[in-house]
Amino acid sequence: MTDHPNAALLKKGFEAFAQGDMATITNLFAEELVWHLLGRHQLAGVHRGRDAVFATFAKIAELSGGTFKIDIHDIVANDEHAVALTRETGTREGRSLDSMVVDVYHMKDGKVLEFWSFAEDGQANDEFWS
Repeated sequence: MTDHPNAALLKKGFEAFAQGDMATITNLFAEELVWHLLGRHQLAGVHRGRDAVFATFAKIAELSGGTFKIDIHDIVANDEHAVALTRETGTREGRSLDSMVVDVYHMKDGKVLEFWSFAEDGQANDEFWS
């Protein structure tokens, strides 16, 4: 069975993220992108616009010393939405992150418009990024 185009787009985006290929990611994100990171930590909040999201990515890399990694378990999609089931890992200041995460994407015309991330253990996620 062939992936839905939005699932294929996200797979391409995850591969680009892993390789630090921001040019590819730029083409996959709408300029007016809205990125919701839940929690009570320094990265949490609503990040508006591609530049703000890219600044958040840079902060994730900085805080984790480049150890932050996302492994895809599955991606399901339709014409308007995609959901990625992932495992996020990393280390920071002697702490480890190992979290199952559900990411929800609103998509239109081959671009990500809006994103929400839900970690299995919000408190552990907060403690790691705080």
